[in-house]
Amino acid sequence: MLILTRKLNESITIGDSVEVSVIEIKGDQVKLGISAPREIKVYRKEVYLAIQQENKEAAMGSVELPEIDNLIKE
Repeated sequence: MLILTRKLNESITIGDSVEVSVIEIKGDQVKLGISAPREIKVYRKEVYLAIQQENKEAAMGSVELPEIDNLIKE
């Protein structure tokens, strides 16, 4: 893990297209601004983990399909 120190209005660049800026500091909270292309998804970690969990549950669930005989009309 890379650990960097940034002050208000300073930023870091990730790759060629993502910039993370320190927008505001209040007490123990830091407000970040993230500039990235639309095709790069940006989530808070707790949201990302919830999405991953839902995807796992959906993949593990059984999907019941009607029997093919019921779909064929005679």
